[in-house]
Amino acid sequence: MATTRELKGRISSVHSSQKITGAMKMISSARLRKSENALNHARPYMEQLQNILDHIAEETRDHRSPLSQERPVQRVAIVIFAANEGLCGAFNLTLYKKLLETLKEYSGKVKSPISVYPVGRKIVNEVKRTLGVETMPIPDLFEKKQYAEGATALADELIRRFLAKEVDRVDVIYAHFKSMGTQVISREQLLPWVPRETKTLSDTERNKVYIYEPGCEEILETIYPLVIHSTMYRYLLENQTSEQASRILSMQMANDNAIKLLKGLQLEYNKLRQQNITAELMDIAGGSVE
Repeated sequence: MATTRELKGRISSVHSSQKITGAMKMISSARLRKSENALNHARPYMEQLQNILDHIAEETRDHRSPLSQERPVQRVAIVIFAANEGLCGAFNLTLYKKLLETLKEYSGKVKSPISVYPVGRKIVNEVKRTLGVETMPIPDLFEKKQYAEGATALADELIRRFLAKEVDRVDVIYAHFKSMGTQVISREQLLPWVPRETKTLSDTERNKVYIYEPGCEEILETIYPLVIHSTMYRYLLENQTSEQASRILSMQMANDNAIKLLKGLQLEYNKLRQQNITAELMDIAGGSVE
């Protein structure tokens, strides 16, 4: 049975942990707002760029960009975004499970090893231990927190490898941010790029008339890399926002558990203290009778 001193030590330890989880929750809340604002500000640009590409691709069906040309898939590259830090629940684990699921899907269908680009310190070691993959270096701009530049550099490397036919397909695994309580682990094809059909666009977007200078094909070759750059950056922002949301929920759960644990420990401490007081009173009363 624990002594009052041991219980006081445990109560103090839980209080300290509660302060840490509370502080981390506040920090993650601030980071979430920052990431969400960056995502919301970038979306209009990305969406408009995508719309322009879709219209041009529709009008130049006879001209296929090398970045959109499909070929038999023999060599695959996978980019997986994860967290740089822990204490975010099962966030990194679910992303890694998605990677394993993807590798299993490709097993026996493509030449191995599959090139994997792990973005996030918490996923690098896991990828290195995974059989059948080749861990590829990523731009050090991510470590310097130059995320937009890092996403562009990574996209350029993948574009180079795709055009050189070193890879036939590029997939990206990331956490799609839908809301504070919902983050969906997703896998999307980045290359070869598949333009959306115009029927998926709104009537307003579909009926717009554009004048192209110097010409559709020239613009198409310029805009394809821009769309791929912005898409890679969107994946990064979505994942960062999802990471902070997951960490907030984890810290909230840890805080709630700490409150429950404190209540139990405090009750146990009070009972033990009361028992000690009662025992002392009985000893005093017994001594007085004698």
